[in-house]
Amino acid sequence: MAADSASRALGMEVVEVAPGRARVLMTVAPTMLNGHRICHGGYLFTLADSAFAFACNTYGQVTVAAGADITFLQTAHEGDVLEAVATERALQGRSGIYDVTIRRLSDGECLVEFRGRSRSLGRTLALDPLGKDGGAAVGGGDERVLS
Repeated sequence: MAADSASRALGMEVVEVAPGRARVLMTVAPTMLNGHRICHGGYLFTLADSAFAFACNTYGQVTVAAGADITFLQTAHEGDVLEAVATERALQGRSGIYDVTIRRLSDGECLVEFRGRSRSLGRTLALDPLGKDGGAAVGGGDERVLS
């Protein structure tokens, strides 16, 4: 999270990280509303994508999104506190599949279902994803996802 300026700028808070899992909170701010006065879908996607990123990077390897799909089920409104829970569904070699559910904390209503596909780039993270120093510094190499 220390290196993730986008998530920090949106006020996201990582409240749980475990191997293949992450839980992230975000409050819908007035600047996140679209013309219908509901939370813009891009912010919901970003919340889900951030939870996905935290979950798929828990194994100490630099891992990026290879693709994602999202389904918007309900709307979020200004002031809603949202919870995104990312859970690993499959991990084979350098590829993974993660599901993220976003719920409104006040009533537990499911707002979004997201499925992300990850790809490890085969490099070690500079810091242990679960909070300890470890691994070699990240750097060099091609940032593209290779098939």
